[in-house]
Amino acid sequence: MPNKKYKVGGLFSGVGGIELGFQKTNKFKIAWSTDVDSYAAKTYRANFKHKFYEEDINNLDGKTLEAVDILVGGFPCQAFSVAGYRKGFEDQRGNVFFQIIRIINELPRKPKVLLLENVKNIFTHDNKRTFKIIQDSLEQTGYFVSSEIMNTSEYTEIPQNRERTFIICFLEGRDADFDPTKPMTRKFKTLFPPEPSTKKTRYFREFLEQGQVEDKYYYRQDTYFYPQLVEEVTRCDRVYQWRRKYFRENKSGVCPTLTANMGTGGHNVPIIKVGAREYRKLTPRECFNLQGFPKDFKFPDGMANGRLYKQAGNSVTVDIIERIANILHKSLDQKQ
Repeated sequence: MPNKKYKVGGLFSGVGGIELGFQKTNKFKIAWSTDVDSYAAKTYRANFKHKFYEEDINNLDGKTLEAVDILVGGFPCQAFSVAGYRKGFEDQRGNVFFQIIRIINELPRKPKVLLLENVKNIFTHDNKRTFKIIQDSLEQTGYFVSSEIMNTSEYTEIPQNRERTFIICFLEGRDADFDPTKPMTRKFKTLFPPEPSTKKTRYFREFLEQGQVEDKYYYRQDTYFYPQLVEEVTRCDRVYQWRRKYFRENKSGVCPTLTANMGTGGHNVPIIKVGAREYRKLTPRECFNLQGFPKDFKFPDGMANGRLYKQAGNSVTVDIIERIANILHKSLDQKQ
């Protein structure tokens, strides 16, 4: 049956950027999602109706979860104890990646596909030991492993310089390259990585809020770096970031990478010039816009801006997930 809707389960879901990307294709059904962050959980529940487990992954019992076709998640990057790894899983219980492996093995059946997202430098993290252990562990669990660094501004129309690693695995074994009976993997390899977007990156100002923005987002003369701001933030067609001692200008005209620490003091929140001598930081809504969230994405009442900035920076770009999800659906339908 072509165009079947496949079930998706989410780990480390945050506010649901990955799930939203899958939903936008109208080809998948989200069965359940999880996250330990109570503030992200509140935002998630305001926007989705499916089952959500507000739980530390260390305490999550995979045997109680519904079986899914695709398991997704943007997991934290942690160093491994190589010595501990060689001794087996029990010595690595504190590392969340091994909790993903545990959940995979505990689910009623192993997912056909895994989509894991992480930072760009996971390939070189800890002298390349981290990624080697990740790949070895996934292959030993029965998966064919593929990975690619993709930049939001290259693969979508959204003007954000955001490079992320996407690890995609098919339950067809590490030797699927040489096995003609593996149609899903063979189809996937013809489609991934996709070609960069042929559409022109949109102008960042298209993602700004319409109308007057609240005064609290503006920098005034009592701001400690105001003299430097006036001297260095000179163009209305560029986006800047305050880097504690200097302003960094994105000369390509796109927004710099949105980060989780935007919510801890705001020093990384992008800054724009909006008039002859008017300067402000982006609002939380604008940051969500630049991650591909729709304008009707709900913010819970009373949620502090710091929490919203962190949630936007922790998320994925919805549009890039939508592209990957369409590729996965085409690959899975080879089985039909």
